[in-house]
Amino acid sequence: QGNISEASQWAGLLTFAYAIMQFICAPIVGNLSDKYGRRPVLLLSLLGFGIDYIFLSMAPTIWWLFVGRLIAGLFGASFTTATAYIADISTPENRAKNFGMIGAAFGLGFIIGPGIGGLLGEFGPRVPFMAAAILTFLNLIYGYFVLPESLAKEHRRPFEWKRANPLGSLIQLKKYKGVGGLIVSLIFVYIAGHAVQSTWTFFNIEKFQWSNTLMGISLTVIGLLIAIVQGGLIRYINPRLGDEKSIYVGLGLYSLGLFLFSFATEGWMMFVFLIPYCLGGIAGPALQSIISGNVPRNEQGELQGALTSLMSATSIVGPLLMTNLFAWFTRPEGDIKFAGAPFFAGAILMLISAVVAARSMKKEAFLNRKTIHDKEPINPVQ
Repeated sequence: QGNISEASQWAGLLTFAYAIMQFICAPIVGNLSDKYGRRPVLLLSLLGFGIDYIFLSMAPTIWWLFVGRLIAGLFGASFTTATAYIADISTPENRAKNFGMIGAAFGLGFIIGPGIGGLLGEFGPRVPFMAAAILTFLNLIYGYFVLPESLAKEHRRPFEWKRANPLGSLIQLKKYKGVGGLIVSLIFVYIAGHAVQSTWTFFNIEKFQWSNTLMGISLTVIGLLIAIVQGGLIRYINPRLGDEKSIYVGLGLYSLGLFLFSFATEGWMMFVFLIPYCLGGIAGPALQSIISGNVPRNEQGELQGALTSLMSATSIVGPLLMTNLFAWFTRPEGDIKFAGAPFFAGAILMLISAVVAARSMKKEAFLNRKTIHDKEPINPVQ
């Protein structure tokens, strides 16, 4: 029998294993989809995910779970191909809206997944994994018969290892002026987001002594608000504001929400402050829209691989930064008590992200270059 401290340590290691594998593999998967198309890579990834869930359901020891998370990190890089698929089928006018649908899907999954997993867990710890495997194989069957290819053969290009690694993919993107600055802006957004992802539970227990029930309700509200904003409101907000203004408004709302979290004095305030924070979700899809719109069609896999790799890296750095900030400012012997320190730091990072994005867009006049994605690709597969 272990204890909660040991369980949290293993959970951290399992999360790290997934993130580091995704960091390494995302550029490879993205470049493979640039050569062979999005459909086969997505279907193979789903097959791998299904097999991995079966593997996890039969894991006899914690070390098998560790291996399973490494495998999941490999096939989890399929997120790269999914975003490249969206870039392929999107126009400049609906690109941000379509990227927002990914956030909406995650939001709904955030609501539905834990609930179903908890219910199935009553029948045994292995049952949720088997259910996940069944759902994944059903998704694979659906994709095989319904999902069309989005990248025509004339838009594909050869696979090269110099591009199919985290460093190489980023170096290649330097040829698109200004894109690097927006990617840096996105990195700040990812890191800042871990203030909520990594310390929400700790903060509300420390500050307001929330029960498990109230914590569960708050997480459900977060998922619901994310789904509403990125699956619904963004369809009306982004076309009216445009990508550039959506970035500024979204990052401003993100920063405001985090700032308010950090100084909340009553538990109910956290629910109210979730509104500006979740409305800030219009910024991420708008940033992705401008970035993908300035990269040719046959390099979308490489681009999305680089972005997924960076997102995985921030999944390592972000939690370490935010949880250690929380620990430092809540330690019993500390002179300064400020449980909201991670939220305050996140608010500052969001403002820095806005400044970086503004400098990049002003320098390169991105809004006049959104058609690069639709031009003829360079270096197509012969």
